This record gives sequence, structure tokens and C-alpha cells, in this order.
Amino acid sequence: MIEVEHLSKIYGSTPAIQDVTFSVEPGEILGFLGPNGAGKTTTMRILAGYLPATSGTARIAGYDVHENSMAVRRRIGYLPETPPLYPEMTVEGFLHFVARIKGVAAGDRAAKVKFAIERCNLNEKRQVLIRKLSKGFRQRVGIAQAIVHDPPAIILDEPTVGLDPRQIIEVRNLIKSLAGDHTIILSTHILSEASMTCNRVAIINQGRVVATNSPETLMAQLAGGSGYELEVDGDATELQKLLQILPGVCLVEIVDLQGLPPNRSLIHIVSAPGAEPGRDIAAVTVGAGLGLHEMRRTRATLEDVFLELIKTDDPGHGEWATGNGNGGQEAQETREPEASEIPS
Repeated sequence: MIEVEHLSKIYGSTPAIQDVTFSVEPGEILGFLGPNGAGKTTTMRILAGYLPATSGTARIAGYDVHENSMAVRRRIGYLPETPPLYPEMTVEGFLHFVARIKGVAAGDRAAKVKFAIERCNLNEKRQVLIRKLSKGFRQRVGIAQAIVHDPPAIILDEPTVGLDPRQIIEVRNLIKSLAGDHTIILSTHILSEASMTCNRVAIINQGRVVATNSPETLMAQLAGGSGYELEVDGDATELQKLLQILPGVCLVEIVDLQGLPPNRSLIHIVSAPGAEPGRDIAAVTVGAGLGLHEMRRTRATLEDVFLELIKTDDPGHGEWATGNGNGGQEAQETREPEASEIPS
């Protein structure tokens, strides 16, 4: 449904994206995941026909985004990070207006608007002025305008940014309900959102796609991401030596953790990919005469995968990892005009 091949966008001498390649199958939700400034919004704008690419190709429903721009726009719904809304219009009036400029036939508009309102749970707000809506409901209206003409492909740029936890769950459930009937690209830097919503993720860093796969597969492939943690009484040093020689065990570490009771230790064990040495670990621990208070599995998370893939000497990305900064190209991307127009 969506095919992107060797897509690049260069501002002057600064590349925003470089050689980006990925595809999205019909009915699938692809999470476009990356830190701020990685190139997510630039890619979304190119796919929506809002920006031209410097090189490369992008096709949606078989149409080239550059050569058949109007045909592509009729087949996509686009929600930029800031929803393109008219605050003095009612929800229903705005959606009728959008349906008209998107080319929905006059006889079909009422049914299409009703469908979008019901799908986005806006029935109680249909006659309310948009300026009076909460941010969560404005996001719903933004999604409604993206689907009012029933496009096969939907492009959502940071659809849950700025929402409270309840609103995030509501919008996330709405997006998941659209899958199957629509092919969706969802850009985000919120890792939990990608893992809970998307069938596959494409991770982009510094303008380049560094991995594409399902969240589960990426987490399973991360070396050293799976293992066990033990809380034991007694001399953990001897136990460490015994555990280290077990088949399927790659690494055994005694973790210096404050707050544990006296004479108790926390042991972290990394297992080999595909190995399941849990029974042997428990047997050796009990056989060594140590009190086993707790044993739990540890698995790689999407956050672990992400941080592993975007390792860089650029301090900006290090700041992003702790939630305190932006990626290195944020300034470049934000100098571009806001995508405030509705593709028509």
C-alpha cells in the first residue's frame, strides 16, 4: 500500500532524511519511531504531498507522490502534529467542509460525515464549536477530518502529543480500531505507544532508518536483553561462579543495590538468545544452600532496542534518552513552515 524507496530531503547542505526505505502492507499500522529531529515529520510531509523530496520515490496505493500528487491526496488522510482545524466552526460543519474540499460527492457527504463522527465518538460534540473542545476532542476531530473521505491510507504525525493519560488511551484505541480497513503510518517518539499500537516499527535516527520489524522481533533479537534476576541470602560470590558455567548463561553480575536487607544480594543473569536456563539456575541456587527469596524473568523492552540502535556520540540524543533534550536536527526541521493545510 505504501512504498518508500531511497527517499532523501536536503535543506541547503543539511540532510533532514537520507536514503529512507520502508513499506507498509494493506491494513497494517507502522510506527515511525525516532527522537525529536530524527526526520519523522519531514518524511510524513513528503508522503502527504506537503513537501517535495530531494531524491527517491514514494508511492501510495500505486501512485507516485510527486508525479501523481492529486491522486495520492485523494487516497490519504493526513493529521499533522497540529490539527488543521477552524475554531469558529462546529464539529459537524467543519467535517462537511472538509468532505467537500476532499471531493466527496454531494449525495455521499452526510453519510461520510456521520461515519467519521461515530467512528471518532464525537456524537455529543457534533454541534459544539471547535474552540470550545478540549485538546483530546480536538485530536479526535483531527482524526475525523483525516478519515471523512474514507481513504485507504492514513498518516498520523504525533497524534497523542500533549494529551493526558486517559486521552492517550482513547486516541490509541481509536487508531487501533481503524487498522484493517485502513493502512496507517503513525509517527511518534513515545515508545510505549509504538509497542501497544503498531504491528511493525521503523526506527529512524539522524535521518536514516536503522531497523524495521515487529516490536516483538526487535526485542527478541536484542543481544543481552533477556535473562533473570535473583534475590538471595548468603555468599553470592560463590553462587556467581557456579551460575557462570551453566549452559545458556552468558553473564552473571552481582548488583550493588542499596536498600536490600542485610546479607541479601541481587544477581542479574543474561541468557543466550533462545536459551531457557531458568530451571538450572533455580536448582543450582537452592543446591548451593542459599535462600532464594525471588526469581523473575527480565526481557528486553522496546526502549532497550531503541537506545541500542541510536547509540551516538551526539550529546543531543543522549539528552533525549533521559527526556531532557532534542535531537540534533530539531532546529532544522522546525524552521520549516507548519503543516496547517488540509491536503485536498
